[in-house]
Amino acid sequence: MAKTPAPVPSDEQDTPAGPGKGRPTPSRAEAVAGRRRPLVPDTKEAKKAARAQLQAKRDQARAGMAAGDERYLPARDKGPQRRFVRDYVDSGWFLAEFIMPAMIVVILLSFISIPAVQFYAFVALWGFILFVVVEMFITSWRTKRAVRRKFGENALERGTGWYAAMRSMQMRFLRLPKPQVRRGAKLS
Repeated sequence: MAKTPAPVPSDEQDTPAGPGKGRPTPSRAEAVAGRRRPLVPDTKEAKKAARAQLQAKRDQARAGMAAGDERYLPARDKGPQRRFVRDYVDSGWFLAEFIMPAMIVVILLSFISIPAVQFYAFVALWGFILFVVVEMFITSWRTKRAVRRKFGENALERGTGWYAAMRSMQMRFLRLPKPQVRRGAKLS
């Protein structure tokens, strides 16, 4: 293999196009003035526009999250398994949804000055809470089983049962992302 010699620069390439840099050197005052920027760049209009733009982004994110758009969901809600769990829970009825209304009823009954009514209202509430806890364990177990059937035995993500139990505890109209299936719907 023969080495090719490196190209030799010619005199024509080294000569500048004209004398100097083609413009006068700015004075120090001109250079400082060129770099000057206001200390507080935001005006009231700029702040108002930025606030409106931020609000528009928040509204878009809120609407995207409510619709179940993956781009706007928090990390705990992302992925096909979590979507399946949400649909699985949203397609059923759960006692846990009614825990808040039951607590409100007990609070109202506690204003009645009859001790027997207050006592039995609290006993009934604690019994209801016990049923809800048992139902949450059953929901967690059934959801894990359904996820294993759909996605494979070893594909179960961590926290799937807890996610299902917590979603079943929320009242349906308060759930985020909003339910995408009707109650009683059959999931494939």
